[in-house]
Amino acid sequence: MSDEIADLVPAEPLPVRLMNTVWADRHGVHDDLTSVDRLRQWLERTGLDRTGLERTGLDGASQLGPQDLAAFRRLRAAARRIAAHVTADDRPAATAGGADLAAAMADLNADTTACAPTLVLDGGDLALRWRPGARPADRARSELALETAQLLTGEPGGLLRACHAPGCVLYFVKDHPRREWCSAGCGNRARVARHYEKHRPRD
Repeated sequence: MSDEIADLVPAEPLPVRLMNTVWADRHGVHDDLTSVDRLRQWLERTGLDRTGLERTGLDGASQLGPQDLAAFRRLRAAARRIAAHVTADDRPAATAGGADLAAAMADLNADTTACAPTLVLDGGDLALRWRPGARPADRARSELALETAQLLTGEPGGLLRACHAPGCVLYFVKDHPRREWCSAGCGNRARVARHYEKHRPRD
């Protein structure tokens, strides 16, 4: 596999882009987050590496370690498991591993609260203040987890969908009433498959 991450359907919201770091092609199912370097590349591509850096002055991406890779992979697994529930997704890649829904929700909730900001008075004004010493990677994951929870509950305007084109394992946000697939390529494959099934010789 190339050292470049795929980052399929980059116009999707960040939680969907995280879920879609698991993707498939004719060679099988692939994982974009298999190393700390690949996580760093994904955070840089999405802009999450810059989360909170204006306040900390730290390079969040350079601080990444194996614990961050494990944490982001755990968040992704939780998001995909809950997304499968929300979208009634029964594709094998969605249900692989048989993760428990309650455990997935607990993992997601833990990330939303682990690094959450608190409301404080700052010179007479109200401000959200992140926990002192919070690592940029932890803050990025916490913000991403909260955004994921909002998407999975349909806020704002959710409509998360699983792409049921042949061989696809991606998710997308249905942003148009006629949209059925994550991409034009998947739409073409689905139409070809339907045409073949309709016209194939019957015994």
